[in-house]
Amino acid sequence: MAKREADLCINDVLTDDELRGILEKLQSDGDRSSFSLVCKRWLSVQSTGRRKLCVRAGPLMLRKMAVRFPGVLELDMSQSASRSFFPGVTNDDLAVIAQGFRCLQILALSNCKNITDVGLEQLGNGLPYLQSLDVSNCTKISDKGLSVVAKGCHHLKCLNLYNCKLVSDKLLEVLSKRCHHIEELVLHGCCKVTDSGLSVLVEGCRQIKILDISKCNKVGDVGVSSVANACRGSLRTMKLLDCSKVADGSLISLASSCGNLETLVIAGCRNITDESVRHLAVTSNGSLRYLLMDWCPNISDSSLSYVFSCCVYLEELCIAYCDKITDAAFSVLSERADHCLRILKAAGCSKVTVNGIRALVDCCKSLNHLDVASCRHITKEACEQAGVQFPESCTVNFTSKSLVSLY
Repeated sequence: MAKREADLCINDVLTDDELRGILEKLQSDGDRSSFSLVCKRWLSVQSTGRRKLCVRAGPLMLRKMAVRFPGVLELDMSQSASRSFFPGVTNDDLAVIAQGFRCLQILALSNCKNITDVGLEQLGNGLPYLQSLDVSNCTKISDKGLSVVAKGCHHLKCLNLYNCKLVSDKLLEVLSKRCHHIEELVLHGCCKVTDSGLSVLVEGCRQIKILDISKCNKVGDVGVSSVANACRGSLRTMKLLDCSKVADGSLISLASSCGNLETLVIAGCRNITDESVRHLAVTSNGSLRYLLMDWCPNISDSSLSYVFSCCVYLEELCIAYCDKITDAAFSVLSERADHCLRILKAAGCSKVTVNGIRALVDCCKSLNHLDVASCRHITKEACEQAGVQFPESCTVNFTSKSLVSLY
């Protein structure tokens, strides 16, 4: 005899798919954890549907997790840069990941300083579906292990090698041959990378959207121009912080080829002049959103006025410690009424006065952060005496020397 309606259990009514639908509606981690405590069946539904794990565990626990969460696609084992557990993530952990999480697509190992090429080779041989790998600040890894990853993970789209100082052009050659879908590549601080390596890279990787080659002091105009020409339709972000060999040729190539460029960091590129910045502004087609060019001593009012006039959708601008900039650059702001600028960092611009700031705030009603620290002519008291009216939501830094940036 069928059970009476009053005797029915919820598990008799709901299918696994319906339970998963309920689980997907739960937003908080606490609610999702409570779901798994109802009964073994609900625990099983929660486990098999789990797609992301953030863990601090050794090989034994990782093996148990691999059995319990077979559908995990994203695994984060990153360590804190300032505080980590002992012994941290090791090659043994990577071996378990390669064997137990075969469907993994995203793996974060930032600041795991004990892993070596041996562990990376395990990953390269065991994770064929990997699309994103973050090994930033993993200082013991080199071309050898990363090349195995590149050869085994053909779907790789994002690779973060921040501060991996042993990486060289050899890896870029392998990426060019094996990983044609790379969209985001961080080589910040990879000081062995050269123009030749970048030129080879973009022979095969022509869909790059985000490229960070900051502090790669062997890269100059030749390498940047190669990237600009090869990735002209895809490149959105280019970071060249403190690239001492980068000069006007790089900017002119980027401006001429990359019509979709949204973020450009040229801070500390001391060879950049007004000529290339003017060219960038005029040819930007309104795409540029973030332009950071602090510590560029050759930038003056001549080019900054073009930036204000032509980059109509610019949201963030950093011109800190560009000593040649004066109030004159801000006078062109009154020519338009539709400025989108939200953040201006002008710390250390010693020739800018309260008059320039008044012109800025009168025209940029969306401004929500202004940094004028170390501007000797601009103080809170001077702005109040001059009757400068900052937008209600705008925070102004008059004194702190710290710069928050995209770097």
